[in-house]
Amino acid sequence: MTLSTSLARGVAPTTPGTLHARTVAGELSAPPRQGLTVRFGRGERPDVDLGVGVDDLRVSRRHGELTYRRGQWWLRNTGQQLVRLPRGRMLHLTTDPLPLATGYTPLFVKGSGYREHLVELYVAGHDDQGPVSRRRAETVRPETWSLDDDERLLLVVLGQRYLLYEEDPRPLTYRQAAERLAYLCPDARWNERRIEFRIEAVRRRLHGTGFKYPLLHDKSEGRPADNRLLHNLIRGLVESTTLVPPDLELMEDDEAWPDPAL
Repeated sequence: MTLSTSLARGVAPTTPGTLHARTVAGELSAPPRQGLTVRFGRGERPDVDLGVGVDDLRVSRRHGELTYRRGQWWLRNTGQQLVRLPRGRMLHLTTDPLPLATGYTPLFVKGSGYREHLVELYVAGHDDQGPVSRRRAETVRPETWSLDDDERLLLVVLGQRYLLYEEDPRPLTYRQAAERLAYLCPDARWNERRIEFRIEAVRRRLHGTGFKYPLLHDKSEGRPADNRLLHNLIRGLVESTTLVPPDLELMEDDEAWPDPAL
C-alpha cells in the first residue's frame, strides 16, 4: 500500500499508532494500516515520501523506510550510510528492522563531513493529539540532582574538562584529584580511597532516579577495568546542568596548577 493512497482515505490525528514524521524538507502523517510503508531519503516522489539531506550526496536517494506491521512501525535502513538512534544505537543496511516505541524518536542520517540530517518521528498513543505547537508555554527546567558541598567540589575537580566543554573529555584520575584537593582544602584529608568511596556513594544514590546513563556495574559483565561509570556520572551531571561552568570557581586556585595531562 502506498502512502498517497492511504492518506487519500483520511486519518484521524488522534488514532493510536499514527506516525508523524518531519525533516527540514517537509513533514507528513501516516495512519497505522497494515503493510503501509513510508520512505525517506534524498530522492523525489514517488521514490520517497519525505525528503532528507536533499543537497547531500552522501545520503541515499532512498535511505530508509518505516513499515506498519504487527501493530507497530518498523524502521529499516536502506541507504549506504549509517542511521543513528538515541543512546548511540546504529542501523546499517544489513541491520534487522527496529520497532518504534510510542512517542518521540529522533534519528540522524550520517552525511558529508560532520553533517547529520535529523528525521523526527512521533508515534501517537491512546488519547494522544500528536505533536502540537507549544510556543507560548513556559519552558520546562532541566531535571537536576542534589549534591552536598563536598560532592560538588569533588566532582568539579574530577570533571573540570567536561565543564570546560572540551572535545572528548575524560575525568582526572583519583590520584590527580587527591593532589588538587590536598592543595585546595588540606584539612579535609582527601585521598584516593576516600574519593573512590564518595563517588561510589553518589552513583548508588542516583541510580534508579531516572539518571540518563548507567551508574552501577553490570554483574553479568564482570567489574570493568576502566572509568566508564565515572565518565557516565560526570557527563550526566554536566548535561543536566547539575554541574555548570561557574562551579569551576570552587577551584579558585586552579591557575596555580599545571594541566594534569602534562
